Amino acid sequence: MATDKVSLKLLVDKSSQTVLFAEAGKDFVDFLFYILALQVGTVIRLLVKTGMVGSLGNLFGSVEKLNDVYVKSSMKDVLLKPKALAFVSQLPCLLPKTSSSDSTPKSYYRCPSCEYDNCWNYVAEDCSAICPHCRNSMNHIFTLVKSPAGNPTAAAVSAAVSNGQGGFVQGVVTYMVMDDLEVKPMSTISSITLLNELNVKEIGHLEERVVSLGMDEGIKLPRASLHSKKVLTNVFLGEK
Repeated sequence: MATDKVSLKLLVDKSSQTVLFAEAGKDFVDFLFYILALQVGTVIRLLVKTGMVGSLGNLFGSVEKLNDVYVKSSMKDVLLKPKALAFVSQLPCLLPKTSSSDSTPKSYYRCPSCEYDNCWNYVAEDCSAICPHCRNSMNHIFTLVKSPAGNPTAAAVSAAVSNGQGGFVQGVVTYMVMDDLEVKPMSTISSITLLNELNVKEIGHLEERVVSLGMDEGIKLPRASLHSKKVLTNVFLGEK
Protein backbone atom coordinates (compact mmCIF):
# COMPACT_ATOMS: atom_id res chain seq x y z
CA MET A 1 0.00 0.00 0.00
CA ALA A 2 1.41 3.40 -0.97
CA THR A 3 2.17 5.85 1.80
CA ASP A 4 2.06 9.65 1.84
CA LYS A 5 5.05 10.03 4.19
CA VAL A 6 8.63 8.76 3.95
CA SER A 7 11.10 8.76 6.83
CA LEU A 8 14.69 9.75 6.11
CA LYS A 9 17.81 9.81 8.30
CA LEU A 10 20.16 12.73 7.57
CA LEU A 11 23.77 13.20 8.61
CA VAL A 12 24.15 16.96 9.09
CA ASP A 13 27.33 19.00 9.51
CA LYS A 14 26.21 21.51 12.15
CA SER A 15 29.12 23.87 11.53
CA SER A 16 28.12 24.46 7.90
CA GLN A 17 24.44 23.53 8.26
CA THR A 18 24.79 21.13 5.33
CA VAL A 19 23.43 17.65 4.74
CA LEU A 20 26.37 15.32 4.05
CA PHE A 21 24.17 12.41 3.02
CA ALA A 22 20.91 10.65 3.82
CA GLU A 23 20.43 7.06 4.88
CA ALA A 24 17.41 5.99 2.86
CA GLY A 25 15.29 2.95 2.27
CA LYS A 26 13.63 1.63 -0.85
CA ASP A 27 10.65 4.01 -0.63
CA PHE A 28 12.69 7.22 -0.93
CA VAL A 29 14.95 5.90 -3.70
CA ASP A 30 11.88 4.63 -5.60
CA PHE A 31 10.44 8.16 -5.39
CA LEU A 32 13.68 9.72 -6.69
CA PHE A 33 13.82 7.31 -9.62
CA TYR A 34 10.12 7.89 -10.37
CA ILE A 35 10.94 11.58 -10.96
CA LEU A 36 13.13 10.40 -13.86
CA ALA A 37 10.12 8.61 -15.37
CA LEU A 38 8.04 11.80 -15.42
CA GLN A 39 7.95 13.70 -18.70
CA VAL A 40 9.16 17.29 -18.76
CA GLY A 41 5.65 18.69 -19.27
CA THR A 42 4.41 16.86 -16.17
CA VAL A 43 7.30 18.10 -14.02
CA ILE A 44 6.77 21.72 -15.14
CA ARG A 45 3.04 21.44 -14.46
CA LEU A 46 3.80 20.29 -10.93
CA LEU A 47 6.27 23.09 -10.28
CA VAL A 48 4.93 26.09 -12.18
CA LYS A 49 2.42 27.04 -9.44
CA THR A 50 4.93 26.62 -6.62
CA GLY A 51 7.82 28.64 -8.01
CA MET A 52 9.35 27.49 -11.26
CA VAL A 53 13.00 28.46 -11.76
CA GLY A 54 14.31 29.09 -15.26
CA SER A 55 12.52 29.58 -18.57
CA LEU A 56 10.67 26.30 -19.13
CA GLY A 57 7.76 27.63 -17.06
CA ASN A 58 7.39 30.49 -19.57
CA LEU A 59 7.33 27.97 -22.42
CA PHE A 60 4.61 26.01 -20.63
CA GLY A 61 2.60 29.20 -19.98
CA SER A 62 2.86 30.21 -23.64
CA VAL A 63 1.19 27.00 -24.78
CA GLU A 64 -1.53 27.49 -22.15
CA LYS A 65 -2.28 31.04 -23.34
CA LEU A 66 -2.22 30.45 -27.11
CA ASN A 67 -5.66 29.54 -28.44
CA ASP A 68 -6.68 27.09 -31.21
CA VAL A 69 -5.84 29.63 -33.91
CA TYR A 70 -2.16 29.11 -33.12
CA VAL A 71 -1.85 25.71 -31.41
CA LYS A 72 -3.72 22.64 -32.66
CA SER A 73 -6.32 21.72 -30.04
CA SER A 74 -5.47 18.04 -30.42
CA MET A 75 -1.83 18.83 -29.59
CA LYS A 76 -2.39 21.02 -26.55
CA ASP A 77 -2.90 18.16 -24.10
CA VAL A 78 0.08 16.36 -25.60
CA LEU A 79 2.25 19.31 -24.54
CA LEU A 80 0.56 20.34 -21.29
CA LYS A 81 -0.66 16.99 -19.96
CA PRO A 82 1.70 14.32 -21.27
CA LYS A 83 0.87 10.78 -20.26
CA ALA A 84 3.07 9.44 -17.52
CA LEU A 85 4.35 5.90 -17.44
CA ALA A 86 2.25 3.37 -15.56
CA PHE A 87 2.45 4.28 -11.88
CA VAL A 88 3.59 1.61 -9.43
CA SER A 89 0.98 1.41 -6.67
CA GLN A 90 3.59 0.82 -3.94
CA LEU A 91 5.44 4.07 -4.63
CA PRO A 92 5.00 6.80 -2.01
CA CYS A 93 2.31 9.35 -2.92
CA LEU A 94 4.52 12.42 -2.62
CA LEU A 95 3.41 14.30 -5.74
CA PRO A 96 -0.09 15.64 -6.46
CA LYS A 97 -1.94 14.14 -9.41
CA THR A 98 -1.65 16.46 -12.38
CA SER A 99 -4.16 14.89 -14.71
CA SER A 100 -6.81 12.20 -14.90
CA SER A 101 -6.10 11.72 -18.59
CA ASP A 102 -4.37 8.40 -18.00
CA SER A 103 -7.56 6.85 -16.63
CA THR A 104 -9.88 8.46 -19.18
CA PRO A 105 -10.49 6.41 -22.35
CA LYS A 106 -9.37 8.26 -25.49
CA SER A 107 -11.65 8.73 -28.48
CA TYR A 108 -10.58 7.67 -31.98
CA TYR A 109 -12.31 7.84 -35.36
CA ARG A 110 -13.05 5.44 -38.22
CA CYS A 111 -14.56 5.82 -41.63
CA PRO A 112 -18.40 5.52 -41.46
CA SER A 113 -18.57 3.83 -44.87
CA CYS A 114 -19.96 0.28 -44.86
CA GLU A 115 -19.42 -0.13 -48.58
CA TYR A 116 -15.76 -1.11 -48.36
CA ASP A 117 -14.35 -3.49 -45.75
CA ASN A 118 -10.91 -1.95 -46.19
CA CYS A 119 -12.14 1.36 -44.74
CA TRP A 120 -12.28 -0.24 -41.29
CA ASN A 121 -8.55 -0.90 -41.40
CA TYR A 122 -7.84 2.78 -40.76
CA VAL A 123 -8.01 4.69 -37.48
CA ALA A 124 -7.58 8.43 -36.88
CA GLU A 125 -7.12 10.65 -33.83
CA ASP A 126 -8.82 13.60 -35.54
CA CYS A 127 -12.39 13.51 -36.89
CA SER A 128 -11.36 15.70 -39.85
CA ALA A 129 -9.01 13.02 -41.23
CA ILE A 130 -9.79 11.59 -44.68
CA CYS A 131 -10.12 7.85 -45.24
CA PRO A 132 -7.25 6.75 -47.55
CA HIS A 133 -9.52 4.15 -49.22
CA CYS A 134 -12.84 5.88 -49.99
CA ARG A 135 -11.90 9.55 -49.26
CA ASN A 136 -14.77 10.06 -46.80
CA SER A 137 -14.30 11.93 -43.53
CA MET A 138 -13.33 9.60 -40.72
CA ASN A 139 -15.92 10.86 -38.24
CA HIS A 140 -17.31 7.61 -36.82
CA ILE A 141 -16.31 7.80 -33.15
CA PHE A 142 -15.22 4.85 -31.05
CA THR A 143 -13.34 4.56 -27.77
CA LEU A 144 -10.13 2.69 -27.10
CA VAL A 145 -9.98 1.12 -23.65
CA LYS A 146 -6.41 0.24 -22.76
CA SER A 147 -5.49 -2.95 -20.97
CA PRO A 148 -2.59 -2.83 -18.47
CA ALA A 149 -1.18 -5.95 -20.09
CA GLY A 150 -1.10 -4.14 -23.40
CA ASN A 151 2.11 -2.23 -22.80
CA PRO A 152 5.49 -3.56 -21.65
CA THR A 153 5.91 -1.02 -18.87
CA ALA A 154 2.60 -1.88 -17.24
CA ALA A 155 3.27 -5.59 -17.69
CA ALA A 156 6.59 -5.24 -15.88
CA VAL A 157 4.88 -3.25 -13.13
CA SER A 158 2.18 -5.91 -12.74
CA ALA A 159 4.80 -8.63 -12.47
CA ALA A 160 6.71 -6.66 -9.85
CA VAL A 161 3.57 -6.01 -7.82
CA SER A 162 2.52 -9.67 -7.94
CA ASN A 163 5.94 -10.61 -6.58
CA GLY A 164 5.62 -8.04 -3.80
CA GLN A 165 8.47 -6.06 -5.31
CA GLY A 166 6.75 -2.92 -6.59
CA GLY A 167 8.94 0.06 -7.44
CA PHE A 168 12.32 0.36 -9.11
CA VAL A 169 14.92 -0.88 -6.62
CA GLN A 170 15.40 -3.85 -4.34
CA GLY A 171 14.04 -3.55 -0.81
CA VAL A 172 16.77 -5.45 1.05
CA VAL A 173 19.39 -2.70 0.64
CA THR A 174 19.91 0.52 2.57
CA TYR A 175 20.94 3.36 0.29
CA MET A 176 23.11 6.42 0.71
CA VAL A 177 21.68 9.50 -1.03
CA MET A 178 24.09 12.40 -1.37
CA ASP A 179 23.14 16.05 -1.07
CA ASP A 180 23.25 16.26 -4.89
CA LEU A 181 20.98 13.15 -5.16
CA GLU A 182 23.70 10.69 -6.19
CA VAL A 183 22.50 7.27 -5.00
CA LYS A 184 24.79 4.43 -3.91
CA PRO A 185 24.57 1.37 -1.64
CA MET A 186 25.12 2.13 2.04
CA SER A 187 27.95 0.52 4.00
CA THR A 188 30.12 1.35 7.02
CA ILE A 189 33.26 1.48 4.89
CA SER A 190 31.68 3.76 2.27
CA SER A 191 30.46 6.10 5.04
CA ILE A 192 33.95 6.41 6.55
CA THR A 193 35.49 6.90 3.11
CA LEU A 194 32.96 9.59 2.32
CA LEU A 195 33.70 11.52 5.53
CA ASN A 196 37.37 11.51 4.56
CA GLU A 197 36.55 12.69 1.04
CA LEU A 198 34.42 15.53 2.46
CA ASN A 199 37.34 16.46 4.72
CA VAL A 200 35.29 16.17 7.91
CA LYS A 201 37.69 16.94 10.78
CA GLU A 202 35.40 17.14 13.80
CA ILE A 203 33.07 14.19 14.29
CA GLY A 204 31.48 16.16 17.14
CA HIS A 205 30.12 18.62 14.57
CA LEU A 206 28.03 15.87 12.98
CA GLU A 207 24.41 15.35 13.93
CA GLU A 208 21.92 12.69 12.96
CA ARG A 209 18.43 13.97 12.16
CA VAL A 210 15.34 11.98 11.26
CA VAL A 211 13.05 13.91 8.93
CA SER A 212 9.73 13.19 7.27
CA LEU A 213 9.20 13.66 3.54
CA GLY A 214 5.62 14.50 2.59
CA MET A 215 3.95 16.07 -0.43
CA ASP A 216 5.31 19.53 0.37
CA GLU A 217 8.90 18.25 0.38
CA GLY A 218 8.07 16.01 -2.59
CA ILE A 219 7.35 19.13 -4.64
CA LYS A 220 10.37 21.04 -3.31
CA LEU A 221 12.79 18.23 -4.15
CA PRO A 222 12.45 18.20 -7.98
CA ARG A 223 12.27 22.01 -7.96
CA ALA A 224 15.55 22.29 -6.02
CA SER A 225 17.19 19.66 -8.21
CA LEU A 226 16.73 21.93 -11.26
CA HIS A 227 19.03 24.64 -9.91
CA SER A 228 21.03 23.29 -6.98
CA LYS A 229 23.71 20.76 -6.10
CA LYS A 230 22.62 20.89 -2.45
CA VAL A 231 19.13 19.51 -2.85
CA LEU A 232 18.69 17.78 0.52
CA THR A 233 20.15 20.80 2.34
CA ASN A 234 17.76 23.17 0.53
CA VAL A 235 14.69 21.01 1.13
CA PHE A 236 15.25 20.02 4.77
CA LEU A 237 17.45 22.79 6.21
CA GLY A 238 16.20 25.71 4.11
CA GLU A 239 17.82 27.37 1.07
CA LYS A 240 21.13 29.01 1.82
